[in-house]
Amino acid sequence: MTEPLSWLPDGTPFSPRFNDRYHSDVNRGLDQAREVFFHGCGLPAAWADQPQWRILETGFGLGLNFLTTWKAWREDPHRPQILHFTSAEAWPVSAEDLRRAAPEPFKTLADELSQQFWGLLPGVHRLSFDEGRVLLTLYIGDAQAMLRQQSPVTDSVYLDGFSPKVNPELWNTHMIKAIARCCHHGTRLATWTIARAIRDDLAQCGFEVTKVPGVPPKRDNLQAVFNPRWEPRVTREALPDVSRPSAGACMVIGAGLAGSACAASLARRGWQVTVIDANHAAAGASGLPAGVFSPHVSPDDSVLSRLSRAGVRSTLQTLSLMERGTEWDDCGVLEHRVDGTPGIPRAWSEDAKHSGTDWSRTATPEQCTANGVPPDATTCWHLRAGWVRPPLLVAHQLAHPAIQQIDKAGVTQLVRELGDDGPRWCAINAQGDSIAVADLVIITAGFDSHALLQQRWPLQALRGQVSWGLHDDSTNDAPWPQVPVNGHGNLVPHVPMGGKGQGWVLGSTFERDVTELPPSAADRAMAHAENLGKLRELVPPLASAMEPSFSNSHATEVQGWSAVRCASHDRLPIVGPVDHAELPGLWVSTAMGSRGLTLSVLCAELLAARLHHEPLPVEARLAQLLSSERMVRR
Repeated sequence: MTEPLSWLPDGTPFSPRFNDRYHSDVNRGLDQAREVFFHGCGLPAAWADQPQWRILETGFGLGLNFLTTWKAWREDPHRPQILHFTSAEAWPVSAEDLRRAAPEPFKTLADELSQQFWGLLPGVHRLSFDEGRVLLTLYIGDAQAMLRQQSPVTDSVYLDGFSPKVNPELWNTHMIKAIARCCHHGTRLATWTIARAIRDDLAQCGFEVTKVPGVPPKRDNLQAVFNPRWEPRVTREALPDVSRPSAGACMVIGAGLAGSACAASLARRGWQVTVIDANHAAAGASGLPAGVFSPHVSPDDSVLSRLSRAGVRSTLQTLSLMERGTEWDDCGVLEHRVDGTPGIPRAWSEDAKHSGTDWSRTATPEQCTANGVPPDATTCWHLRAGWVRPPLLVAHQLAHPAIQQIDKAGVTQLVRELGDDGPRWCAINAQGDSIAVADLVIITAGFDSHALLQQRWPLQALRGQVSWGLHDDSTNDAPWPQVPVNGHGNLVPHVPMGGKGQGWVLGSTFERDVTELPPSAADRAMAHAENLGKLRELVPPLASAMEPSFSNSHATEVQGWSAVRCASHDRLPIVGPVDHAELPGLWVSTAMGSRGLTLSVLCAELLAARLHHEPLPVEARLAQLLSSERMVRR
């Protein structure tokens, strides 16, 4: 839930909770952000020409420190390739207050920030700017607890927040210890307070502390460098440190949603990426004519619900760079809970201002009726959801100058060999020829990953078949929904199909342990019947109108599409190193099941974060549940 602000007559934002101003004057706020924090941490000189720079802030507030740093990054020709800004905030303000509070030089940036400043439920939220090169990770909740859980490694610390008198929890000894655990030798810290207790705690935790001339009206400010006289105790991180010192050459096996997302994430971080596919980009399960991205909901806000929200946010950030309306659309999705079970947590339903309602709400009777669902049905309206044409998303992600593609090259074996520059991986085809070599390999080949991994983990094949067709004279009079409807299966109406006009997609079947492609005629007929049965549950009026189109005499009106998906034993993706000790440089991002549109971009960013020792884009517990290490423990 956002924190309501008051605005004083002079236009100053004021926090009723802490009975304190955010800043007494806009210019002073700017000076503090620039001089106390940014320059106080030795920036921009410290980050010059670095592959990445990681900043940790203890109180996001109105975002002025972030906006100042972001603007400086944009204007610096020697800026780091990737800027990570991690900030904790227990009581986030509204997007509108962010816009209103931003000084004139930052209005454009503040507008970009506010467009993503929604749905901030407790936990971790990754916001992305400048095509993924500026990454803002928000910890919504108690700062001390979040830092202990996430353990982000930081290069600079902005120690900020309301004064110790009104917000002591942000400045106590335990908080300073939590910050110190995130620092390495040489991490610089800056703050506006010179309180003796703060200085003593910093010194006790290994910082060399210096008072420096302050920004008026403060006479002094504080700067510090983490340089303990002892060897810091190794922090027990949520996941093992499997990072690599620098970017190099990478092979991605599989050119679908997972592979293209990994390729794009690593290309942004300086890798030269070769994507290899046995057929061509989006030839497998990622070739779906159209699909739905939508959050999952559950009364207890389960792991899948939290994971899906993080995935939808990541997917939307990538889709925002594509053409809305023809390649994708965040039009909303109506979920018809055909089993009658409630989906939305009670707290969301009881409070219209709850942050969860930025994601999902109970659909109104009008929304139900407009989409062919009974007005008294159990439903959810997902605001941050819609449809996308997956092959176009794959193509977008592969369109980076650091990515090259090799099509029709089936990899049957991966061999570790010693090259001139040290060990490397070689991809071998069925004839025993080398396709490519690289320092790093990421297997993203869906169920084909099973063979490349030499069946080391229990992966399950899931053949899926969809029914689809065009909106033409035979279907135009049918009562089509305005937006996608999901539940037991899903229907995507009114999708631009290139030069073919608009189409619809309905499905999908879940045929466990079936890999045969193409399906037999009997299997196709059974799939059409099953999909029509799902439509009867989802949108009853449309199902009645569409039955003639599904009959044998009108077989050409309804077409089929099929592919084999891949799932893990616990139905969660597998992301991370295959065996860091025995097979260094061999990684995997696979087993997305039927949620590739929702989870593939997030999984790619999680892989990149682990590879580069970046702040995790999700809660540490969720990252653990996705980690490849969990498979070894079975």
